[in-house]
Amino acid sequence: MSAFALGLVLASAVIHASWNLVTKRTQSDVAFLWVVYVIGSIAYAPLAVLVIVVARPQISPLVLLFVVVSAILQVVYFGALTAGYRAGDLSLVYPVARATGPLLATAGAIALFGERPSGLALAGAVAILGGALGLTGDPRALRASGAGRAVGFAVATGVVIALYTLWDKTAVSGLLVPPLLYDWATVTLQALFVAPVALRDRSRLREVWATQRREVVGVGVASRLSYILALTALAVSPVAYVAPAREVGILIGALLGARVLAEGHLVRRGLGAAAMVAGVVALAVG
Repeated sequence: MSAFALGLVLASAVIHASWNLVTKRTQSDVAFLWVVYVIGSIAYAPLAVLVIVVARPQISPLVLLFVVVSAILQVVYFGALTAGYRAGDLSLVYPVARATGPLLATAGAIALFGERPSGLALAGAVAILGGALGLTGDPRALRASGAGRAVGFAVATGVVIALYTLWDKTAVSGLLVPPLLYDWATVTLQALFVAPVALRDRSRLREVWATQRREVVGVGVASRLSYILALTALAVSPVAYVAPAREVGILIGALLGARVLAEGHLVRRGLGAAAMVAGVVALAVG
C-alpha cells in the first residue's frame, strides 16, 4: 500500500471517529440526519461544480445508477448506525460495525475483483480486526440489557459498509468517477430521499438547528471529507488494503468513548490498540 493511500486512509479514520463521537453525544434522529445531509450537500456543492468544469467527467446512465444505489446504501448505513448508538455504547457499537464491514469487504474483493493481498497484508488485516474486537471491552458486556439489540444494529451496519465499499470501489476505480463529485452526488440524493420523512416534523427540524447547529454543521462537513478521502484511496489501492486500514478509526473512537464518554475498559482497549497499530504497519509494508 502506497504512503499516499495510507495517509489518506489514516486521515479519513481520524475524521470518521471524531464525527461519530459527536453523533453519539447528540439525539441523532431523522431530523438530525437530514440536516447533516443537507449541510454536506451545500458545503461541497462549489467544489463539485469545479470538478465538473475542470475534469469534465463522463456522466453516463450507469454512473447515475451507481450514485442512486450508493445513496440508498448510505441512508441505510446512517439509519442502522444511529439506531445502534441509541441502543448501546459507542465503544461497543462502533468497533463491531467497523470490524464486520472490512472483513466482509475484503472477502468480497478477493471473490469479486480477484484481489490477491500478500500474506503479510492479510495478517495485518486480521490483527486490525482482532484489535478492533478487543476494543469492545469485556465480552460479558454483551449480556447487559440492550447489548444484543445494539450488536444487531452494529452487525447490520457492517454488512452495509461492505456493500457500499465494494460498490463505490467500482464507481471510482472502474468507472473513474471523481471521488468528490461521486460523494457530493450521493449525499445530495440522500438528502432528497430522507426529506419526505424529515419534513413531517418541522418543529423538530427547527429544534435541531437551534440547539445543535454546531454539531450538525461539524458532522455534515466532516463525514463528507472523511469519505472523500477514503474514496480517493479506493481509487488507487485495493479494497483488501484500504478497508482494514480505515478501521484504525476504531482505536480513536473506542478511546474517545472510554475517556470522553466514560465507558471504561481502557486497559483492554490499549491491548487492542497495539494489535491495530501492528496491523497497520503490516498493511503498509505488505
